[in-house]
Amino acid sequence: MLAPSDPKPLTYGHLRFLPVVPGRMEFAAAIRHALLREQPKVVAVELPLSLGRAWRKAVRRLPEISVILYPGESEDDLVYVPVEPADPFTEAVRSALELGAEVAFIEPDLTMRPHLQEPAPDSYALHATGYDRYVAMYREARRPRSKEIEAHARAIAWKLQGTNPFVPTAVVISLILLDAVIAALNEPQEDPDTGTPRRDIEMINPHPDCLGEILIEYPFLQSRYEDHRMLLDDVDSIRRPHVQLDVLRHAETTYESNTGEKIVHWHRRLMAKYTRNLAAANGDLTCSIFDMCVAARSIVDDNYGWEVWESANRYPAQKVQSDLETVSLSADTVYRNSKHMRLRRRLPRFKQQVRPSSLKKRKKEAYQGEWAQQLNGTSICSYPPEDLVIETYGKFLKQKAKSLLSEERSRVEPFTTSMLDGIDLRETIRNWHDGRLRVRNSERISGEVGSVIVIFDEDRTGDKYPYLTTWLGEHQNESDMAFYSTFPFSHIVGPGIGRAEYGGFLMTLPPRRLYDVWADPDYDFTENKAERLLMAGLDYSVERMVVYVASKPPRSIFRSMAARMGHQILYIPLGQLSPAKLKKVRVVHVLDGYDKRDQAKDYLW
Repeated sequence: MLAPSDPKPLTYGHLRFLPVVPGRMEFAAAIRHALLREQPKVVAVELPLSLGRAWRKAVRRLPEISVILYPGESEDDLVYVPVEPADPFTEAVRSALELGAEVAFIEPDLTMRPHLQEPAPDSYALHATGYDRYVAMYREARRPRSKEIEAHARAIAWKLQGTNPFVPTAVVISLILLDAVIAALNEPQEDPDTGTPRRDIEMINPHPDCLGEILIEYPFLQSRYEDHRMLLDDVDSIRRPHVQLDVLRHAETTYESNTGEKIVHWHRRLMAKYTRNLAAANGDLTCSIFDMCVAARSIVDDNYGWEVWESANRYPAQKVQSDLETVSLSADTVYRNSKHMRLRRRLPRFKQQVRPSSLKKRKKEAYQGEWAQQLNGTSICSYPPEDLVIETYGKFLKQKAKSLLSEERSRVEPFTTSMLDGIDLRETIRNWHDGRLRVRNSERISGEVGSVIVIFDEDRTGDKYPYLTTWLGEHQNESDMAFYSTFPFSHIVGPGIGRAEYGGFLMTLPPRRLYDVWADPDYDFTENKAERLLMAGLDYSVERMVVYVASKPPRSIFRSMAARMGHQILYIPLGQLSPAKLKKVRVVHVLDGYDKRDQAKDYLW
């Protein structure tokens, strides 16, 4: 199913050892291969006997994930242990039950959690090295054994020595314990003090939204493993790079739908390099979901980082309604050493997929269509914080247009009797050989800027931006506005709140003068929506100058018409403006009534 060569267990009498790295999907697949091939009568797993009953119950609930919890060192301390389908020990118990084999739990109650943790090479290497070579290389590079490992190994060896020597037994243990257990089997072991058995063991159903924080392998990878664990020959479907590519593709689709922005080839190329470097910094072959979120947020923006996180956390089998109590857990609750994402990572290898703390949590519908039901269609209005942003940007465009015009009309001349507007150092240095200063004479621009037209997309076909609206300013400092955009209520982001993307807009002051631009027959001669907005801008401008921002200048006929109307068009190429700022300004939210303004802040991002 997964590795180029199936695991060939190490044999010690009737015991066949299958060493694994806890929590890693590749080892879960390898264990399933081995058990299906060997068909052992007994499967011994490195799990505590006190958790045996709960673990069996949790395995029978799969693919729904369960969390086992029990008291820790103090009464107020609870230990949470997720039972994950892509964990090799869970897979060993699950496959054994499917084969009708006896399951023996052989780990002593010496630690708070099952298994001793130790860093191991990236388990994705199994695809290249094969199981046997991976185990051999790990054993060659083994570290000195601690007293904790020795005590653990002796307790496990004592349990294995008590198994029936005439019954073939598969032993699934951690790589860190393999050599220590084999060494301990060479000597008779006494019944060790295995600590206090765990009591008051309970099980809960984790909420689907919290799985990304509490699972070792991210939910979508586990879901893919669950879908393909029965297909013995389907190797590529659960290779990490293929699954990660599916995560990013899904995130791209939702990101484009939610923001109107597109992920282009250079985004993907930079993300590939970034995630490769992050993985290499950790000594891994493949990046984690943590790395993917960091790269998405750094290369694109926080919204795309969120979509990657959400895409990776899909696990359709998990339900809110369950036979167990459903509880929402956090990484800080389940893992003591978990930390939130920062640019400087200090997370332990076994837990790197905690929720990025800088990403704003978004509310969701209780059921599909809930927010759409709250539309009544009686009135629409804008979102005031966005009004402030676009008004400020309009003022910036007016100033920029005047400065560009002033720059065009300025000239440099040799200094005679007046410094004019100051020394031009560049021209002075360029003509240093003649020993004369150069001064700048900037012509004063008379008049002010009236209307501002910004065209992101001319939409010559008329299909991309079908929503045509004219609305009036609510106070003396707010412009009248006409715009065309995508249909806002086809993308509802909150109760009665629609999100759209401008194709172009017109702003003009003073307010409450603008008739319906889109129904005005005076502008029917224009060829597209952009030209209609430009004509309306010229018509309603009370100042001489009109700013027109677009990817290409208007047709010459409009300059002639502007001159006859006593106006001047100041053209600013769209490419001269900040893409980040344009991206922010281009989004518009339409509220279905003034009552939605108070709650809009909880849904807009």
